[in-house]
Amino acid sequence: MELAPLILKKNEERRLRQGHVWVFSNEVDVARTPLTAFAPGQPVKLQAHDGKVLGSAYVNPHSLICARLVSRDPEQVLDRSLLVHRLNIALSLRRRMFAQPYYRLVYGESDGLPGLVVDRFDDVLVAQINTAGMEALKTEVVAALEKAVKPRVILLRNDSPARALEGLDSYVESALGEAPESVRVEENGARFEAPLLSGQKTGWYYDHRDNRARMQRYVRAARVLDVFSYIGAWGMAAAVAGAGQVTCIDASARALDQVQRNAALNDAADRVETIEGDAFEALKALRAERAQFDVVIVDPPAFIKRKKDAKEGIQAYRRLNQAALQLLGKDGILVSASCSYHLQRDVFLDLLHQSARHLDRQLQILEQGHQGPDHPVHPAIAETDYIKCFIGRAVIM
Repeated sequence: MELAPLILKKNEERRLRQGHVWVFSNEVDVARTPLTAFAPGQPVKLQAHDGKVLGSAYVNPHSLICARLVSRDPEQVLDRSLLVHRLNIALSLRRRMFAQPYYRLVYGESDGLPGLVVDRFDDVLVAQINTAGMEALKTEVVAALEKAVKPRVILLRNDSPARALEGLDSYVESALGEAPESVRVEENGARFEAPLLSGQKTGWYYDHRDNRARMQRYVRAARVLDVFSYIGAWGMAAAVAGAGQVTCIDASARALDQVQRNAALNDAADRVETIEGDAFEALKALRAERAQFDVVIVDPPAFIKRKKDAKEGIQAYRRLNQAALQLLGKDGILVSASCSYHLQRDVFLDLLHQSARHLDRQLQILEQGHQGPDHPVHPAIAETDYIKCFIGRAVIM
């Protein structure tokens, strides 16, 4: 298959030669290969300004990231065969790391499959296709997943906001079998029912699995507060690890109903309570009641979705963590997490430190965490490294 060339400006190939896989629209020599000549998702042969071939890619003329490298072998295009091959490579890592089939199976560029995310819930797969190039291969993606994994159900949750940046429509559909309303998840000794069709993203967040395991060693017989609990991933992990009492805060009544069902699944219904409402207001009310906890967990949604939101987002993280620290009893443990890529780890640590100092406490950092091995980091793509988690002891010196 002869691919049309996409030629870069002079010296713009250096980042690709160093291992990156994205091409930005301002790096293309549009005089020689105008982007308007390409259809969204079209496979291309990527070339340096001097004509040297860099590999095969797919293109989207309407996106800031206008091309994504598929292979450094120009003869290797993204087809069903390559999809199966890379799925098998991804699957071998997960099988090595996890005894049970509950994990993120595909993490986009980090698994050599740009624009594709797949979460596995035993024999149910939930996939997100986020680029025009991968959307053009939707039939092949489904067939490759069937061959590599042999699932009973494949649900396409193609309703991510990222699709709008690629000019793609938003939809949810079953590509194989009939998707159930919820699926069973097993993690860190706890059992859950996660909503597939009505839940957030794919219905579950595997990225903090290892951080939740780290948290478990601090909660035996403890009073635990789980803020932004969603369906109780952190709270239930605490309950099965022996927490004496768990309180989950979330703004969604539906999510909190699921917390109660998950508590029952784990024989912890008598130790789990919920508070519905805005997290900041709920923390303020608990402070007014002079409530105290041994462990407070704060895992909010991304407060910094774009770089320009950094200043406002950092203030939100500071207010949240200060409110959490105010509810900690003597020698309490703060578990603070962020999924904002634009919040640098050192900035996050500093705001935690300053929040504690504002309350005349010293924060001792006991453990640091990031995303688990089913979310492998691509060393050349900083955006693939987004999860931060600190476990700290707040003491009065």
